[in-house]
Amino acid sequence: MNIKLVFSLTLLFIFSSCKNNNLTEGLTANNGMVVSAREEASKIGVDILKKGGNAFDAMIATDLALAVSYQSAGNIGGGGFMVYRKASGETGALDYREKAPLTASKDMYLNEQGNIIKGMSLAGSMAIGVPGTIAGIFEVHEKFGSLPIETLFQPAIDLANKGVVITKKQSARIKSHQKYFQLVNKEKILFQKEVNVGDTLRFVNLANTLSRIMKNGKNEFYKGETGRKLVDFINDNGGIISLMDLELYEAVWRDPVEFEYDNLKVISMSPPSSGGVCLEQIMKMVEPYELNVIGHNSLDYIKILVEAERRSFADRSYYLGDPDFVDIPKEQLVKKEYLMERMSDFSFNSPTPSNKISHGNVEIFESDETTHYSIVDQFGNAIAVTTTLNGSYGSQLYCSELGFFLNNEMDDFSSKPGSPNMFGLIGGSANKIEPQKRMLSSMTPTIVEKENRLFMTLGSPGGSRIITSVLQTILNVHEFNMSMNEAVNSPRFHHQWMPDIITIEPNSFNSELTKELKLFGYNIDYRNPIGIVDGILVKANGILEGGADKRGDDTAVGF
Repeated sequence: MNIKLVFSLTLLFIFSSCKNNNLTEGLTANNGMVVSAREEASKIGVDILKKGGNAFDAMIATDLALAVSYQSAGNIGGGGFMVYRKASGETGALDYREKAPLTASKDMYLNEQGNIIKGMSLAGSMAIGVPGTIAGIFEVHEKFGSLPIETLFQPAIDLANKGVVITKKQSARIKSHQKYFQLVNKEKILFQKEVNVGDTLRFVNLANTLSRIMKNGKNEFYKGETGRKLVDFINDNGGIISLMDLELYEAVWRDPVEFEYDNLKVISMSPPSSGGVCLEQIMKMVEPYELNVIGHNSLDYIKILVEAERRSFADRSYYLGDPDFVDIPKEQLVKKEYLMERMSDFSFNSPTPSNKISHGNVEIFESDETTHYSIVDQFGNAIAVTTTLNGSYGSQLYCSELGFFLNNEMDDFSSKPGSPNMFGLIGGSANKIEPQKRMLSSMTPTIVEKENRLFMTLGSPGGSRIITSVLQTILNVHEFNMSMNEAVNSPRFHHQWMPDIITIEPNSFNSELTKELKLFGYNIDYRNPIGIVDGILVKANGILEGGADKRGDDTAVGF
C-alpha cells in the first residue's frame, strides 16, 4: 500500500463522527441468508436454500417474489445485473440490462429546435427499453440452477394469487403516484384505488403470466403469447417496441470489475454499469489517506470522498457506455498514475468547483428506483443482484392484462449530450441512443473478498447514489469495524460532479459539521433516503450477518 497521509487537523473532527455505537448486530445465521426489500421475498429465497437449492436458485425465486411484492422496482418488465462468486472462488457477472428498440434514434426525444421534449423519456410508452429480466433469470438457471424451474417459479405465483399485505411505505408510495398513473394509463389500473396499510393486493393476472412463462420457458416472454400481448399493448399506447426487439434480446455474461483495496478484493459490475469502474476509481483515489484515523463522517473524511467522487463522476459522463458500442478506456481510467493526477489539485483548504473539473485526459487505444438483494448459500456461493424499472414504477405504464409495470430505462441514455437525466447525471456521446444499445447504469452489485475468503456481498437502489452508498458501506465495515447492520444504517452523503452539491440525509449529521461544510464552501442539499443498502457480512468464524437497511421495508432471513 502507498504511504498513508495523515493530517492532524482531522483529529479535531473525530468526535463529530456520526457512527452510532448503539446500533446492534444484524440477524445472524450459520448456513444461508437472503436480504431483500421485502420479507416475503427473503423468506421465499431462504425456503429455496432449505430445499437444497443454491444461491442461483434462490436468486430466481427471490427476483420473481420481488416482482410480485415490490412492484415499484421488482419486475419482469425491466432488467438488472448480477455479480457472483462461487465457493471455488470463480467470479463472473451477468448483464440483463434493457436495450433500446430497433427504431430508436439519438434525437428521438428532441423537438425541431433540438431541445429535449420534457417527460418523453420518463413516462409512457416511448420511455420503455426492451426488458431483460426474464432472459436473465433463465440464463442463470441454465448455467447454475440445480432445482427445477417449476420449484423456483411456484412460490411467486402462489404469492401473487394469495396477495401481498401493503406496508406503510408502500401505501405512501402508491398514493404519491396516483396522478402519474392517471396521466399515463388509458384505463384505470389496479393501483388506482385507495390502498391503505394492511390491505391485501392480489395480482391474479401476474400469476397467470408467470405460470405461462414457467410452463413455456423464456420464449413465452420473447416470442410467445405473453410477448405478443406485450408488444400489442405497448404499440396501442404509442410505443415502438416490436416482436423483433423481443426476439433479438439476449442476456450477456461479462467479466466483472475486480481490484484491490488494502487487503480486500472488490468484485463489482462492469459496463454498461458505471458502478464498478467508478467504485474502483474512488476507492483508489482515497486509499492513500488514513481514513480510520481521519474519522468516520468527519469534516476531512467528507472532503476526501466528495472530491474523489466528483472526479470519478466527471469521467463517468464522458467515457462510459455500452461496451458493445463504445471503446471504454477502462485500464487507463483506473491506473494509479492517472488517478494520482486526478487528485493532484485536491486540497484540504478549499473545495474544487465542479465547473473547474472536466473529464480526465486518457489515451484511448481503440435507476431512482431500483432494488437490490444479496444471497449467500450453505455451499459458500454468493451473489449480488440489482434490478430495476429505473424510476419508481418505471414508465408508470401498467399492462393490466399481464399484471406488471414497464420500465422507463430510455431516460438513462443521453437524450442530448450535456443535459441531465432524472438523476441529474450529465450524459455524453458515449451514452447516446442507438438501436439495440444498452443504456448506462449506476447499479453496483458488489462482492468483497478479504484474504481470499468471501467477506461481504452488498448493493443498493438509488440511481446515481448507488455507487456512493456501496462505497461508504464497504468503508464503514473495513475502515471503521462496523457490523453490517451498523454499516448499512449509518448516515450517508453523496456528490456526483454535477450539480455541484453535497447531498446529505436530513437530521443525520450534527449541525456543527453541516455548518463547517458550508463555511468551507460546499453547497448542501438534503435528501432522504440516500440508497437502501442490503448486505451480508461473513464473519471470521463463518457466521453470516445480515444488514437490512432501515430506510426501507428490507428484511434479512437466514437459517
